[in-house]
Amino acid sequence: MTRFDPIPSPLGFVLLAALVTLAGLAGPASARQETYELGDDDVWQAEDKPTDAASRQVVLARRALALGEPERARALASAFLDKFPGGEARPEMLLVRGDALVEMGDEYEALFDYEAITRTYSGSRAFVTALEREYQIAVAYANGLRRKFLGTIRIINADDDAEELLIRIQERLPGSRLAEDAGMELADFYFVRSKMRLAADAYDLFIQNYPRSDRIEKARQRLIQAYLASFRGPRYDDTGLRDAKRRLEVLEVTQPGLAQRIGAEALLVRIEESEARKLLTTAEWYLSINDPVSAEQYLRRVLEKHPATVAALDGLRIAPTILANMPAGIAAECPDYRAMAEALLGAAGPVQTGVEARPEVPLPTSRSLAPEVPVDAKATPEPTP
Repeated sequence: MTRFDPIPSPLGFVLLAALVTLAGLAGPASARQETYELGDDDVWQAEDKPTDAASRQVVLARRALALGEPERARALASAFLDKFPGGEARPEMLLVRGDALVEMGDEYEALFDYEAITRTYSGSRAFVTALEREYQIAVAYANGLRRKFLGTIRIINADDDAEELLIRIQERLPGSRLAEDAGMELADFYFVRSKMRLAADAYDLFIQNYPRSDRIEKARQRLIQAYLASFRGPRYDDTGLRDAKRRLEVLEVTQPGLAQRIGAEALLVRIEESEARKLLTTAEWYLSINDPVSAEQYLRRVLEKHPATVAALDGLRIAPTILANMPAGIAAECPDYRAMAEALLGAAGPVQTGVEARPEVPLPTSRSLAPEVPVDAKATPEPTP
């Protein structure tokens, strides 16, 4: 019997390596990654090319959506998203399902898919598209579209949703054309609903962020209008008047053409009249609470700061009443309101002031004026008749 040689030949090494390789290829199926493909009959089948399968599934879902079958597109997308919680195709499938829901009239439900894309897949190709879809929904809500109640009747006001979406779009894609559109839409949203302080802030922010926008003139004009509209009357805070005046004065220097088109000169006259009326209202209030000294000081402000207004004339008419309620010694030191009235009214004749005329007494200076007391609707009581 021939003895077996335990040292194999070089050919034996080659055959042994080949056998090991074949054994690895023929190993159990559990050792290989399994992928699936959705067939034309909507049934998942095993597939060896996961990237190609995912792409084909997105195409199938989009095809269904393009053919006017949003229900089937939604079902295909949902099946894929449930089976594959990760992967590059997931944001695309979320976008498909969101678009399908919009086609079915469930735009609010679609927002959940769009939000999932914008929060989780900001680096995907679907990110900007999802923001565009959210903008379209926000504009529809801002224009009066209501949300569905129990998925049927549209009775839920969606203003808050529109506002929130327009803010988020600007935060997530700053400096873009879409963010610019959202900024103007948000400012107009506040303006139309008479939320003038918010509108002024939104237009001001638009001017700062997009100084070269083709809508910059509209923003500047609306900003001034919002400031003026935020002033609710002489008994209320006049911050809006001061802001509008400042903007108009800057506009007359930097853009005289635009200032002329929006009637800046007339608006400044209106603002001056409103400021004078506010001071006169404060004087009348002090008179109503039996404080003629403070009332007279506010009357001085009206005549010193705004002598060419109707409020100044009205102030001269109440001057006799104010002086009549003051101690004689203090009244004697007041300016000569008779001379002021004759200078303003001219041929209208003298106005009774309750004191003798004193032409030598000059107009009051700023040193004689008491600090201005702001009139606020909540802090200041209404003048009694």
